[in-house]
Amino acid sequence: MGGMRKKKSWKDMTPGQRRVAIVAGVLEFALMLAAQRSISKTPAAQIRGNKALWRAACFINFFGPVGYFLFGRRKGTAAHSA
Repeated sequence: MGGMRKKKSWKDMTPGQRRVAIVAGVLEFALMLAAQRSISKTPAAQIRGNKALWRAACFINFFGPVGYFLFGRRKGTAAHSA
């Protein structure tokens, strides 16, 4: 299969590539947690669509949480106070 590269395993990565992978994983996890917390604290009336569907979508890499923050929350709603 010409042109297709084998996916690198952890042991094949350089230390720099490993650091990038770890940082990306931590950022992805933090973004998912932030989205889940926002969904929990936001009233259903201020979320476009079903809260349960947004919760599930937030587990899809970066796209789910980013999609929620860009499209799931209704505009004009104030941020939550702690």
